[in-house]
Order: sequence, then C-alpha cells, then structure tokens
Amino acid sequence: MTTSLAGSAFDSLLLDSVPDQETLRRVYEGPSAAAVRKQMTELTEQTRQLIGCSSLVLVASADAEGNCDVSPRGGPAGFVAVLDARTVAIPDATGNKRLDTLQNVIATGRAGLLFIIPGRTTTLRVNGRACVSTRPELLSQLTAVGKPPASALVVGIEEVYPHCPKSLLRSGAWKPGEWLPADAQPASAEVTLAQLRMPELTIADIEQAEADSLKYRYE
Repeated sequence: MTTSLAGSAFDSLLLDSVPDQETLRRVYEGPSAAAVRKQMTELTEQTRQLIGCSSLVLVASADAEGNCDVSPRGGPAGFVAVLDARTVAIPDATGNKRLDTLQNVIATGRAGLLFIIPGRTTTLRVNGRACVSTRPELLSQLTAVGKPPASALVVGIEEVYPHCPKSLLRSGAWKPGEWLPADAQPASAEVTLAQLRMPELTIADIEQAEADSLKYRYE
C-alpha cells in the first residue's frame, strides 16, 4: 500500500469519517430483539460449558490513555477456570514477558474476552471488571498450562454475549480446503526478523529462538 507525503491512508479517511453514533445508526437497521435480549450479566450452564471447551481466548485491554491491545491466550480445553457465575480466571502462561495486557488491566481495571473453540463456529464474548491476582490459593488451582502461573487475570463478569457463527463461517477458519497454502504467507521467523531490524541475525537464529521458546515454555 502506498501513502502520500501528507500522511497515511487513515489520515485521509479520517477527514470524512462518521462523526457520531446517531449518524452511524442511520446507516444500519436496528438490532433484533433477540440480539439485545441474549446479553446477560452472568454465566449460564451452557456458557460455562463453552468456556470449558475453549482452548483459545483473545484478551482485549487498554491503558489509561486509551491505547488498545488484543492478545491471545491458549492452553488445553478448560484452561480458563470458572470460579463462579460472574468470575473467570486465566492463568498467565510464560510468554514474551512484556506484560502489556496485565499492565493495562492494572491501569484501568477492565478487560474483554473472546472465547474460541477450534473446529466450532460459536464464540463467546465476556466483558467486565478485571484485576491481576497472585493469591497462592488461586494460582494453585490453575495448573492446566503446566504449573501454577506467576499470576492470573481475573475478570468479574458484567456482560456475557454468545455471537452467532457468521464470521467464522465466512472466514472458512475450520475448513482446510479453504486455507491458503503454507507458502502464501511469510514464515513466523521471517516476520520476526523483519520486525527486529537487526542485520546480524539470520532466519536460522530466529527459528532456533522460537524452537527454544516452545521447548522451555513452562520454565
């Protein structure tokens, strides 16, 4: 994509963007009664089961200035613990140690979750208050990722919303016949090497670092 000297494509599109919610709503029909009614403030037995089947959750957060972040968290199905109908806890498995999400949560006390079940088209949105806990009796329960984590992200539920399957159906996410061939995208090591901008490193260096990271991911 090309950009002009005056700025990025975003700067240009911002000039005539939708100015307010009232203008936006005029572009769309109103939501159906069911789409509004199915929002709840606590888990049902069925949404508890969805969380128990999920091995991947996307965590949305923002810092005190409103800078947003979405990060993935993964583990065996059920790695996210349901503490009660209005509380879930996500163990913080060893990652890049940037702590972006956890620092954001400490700054704002808020988080949003999107639970995904591989091979299934149902997703579950959970939003609410959030905190970071190092309480030993909690961490000792959260061993699905290999051992008790250093901390856990705890979300006090204020909104539970099961999404319809349209987005995953449209994407063909679980249909191998619709996937791009492996060589259609740059390899993970290639992407990382370009991001690091360190000429002394090679693809082999990055691949070895990635392999070591996976091998020692619980240490």
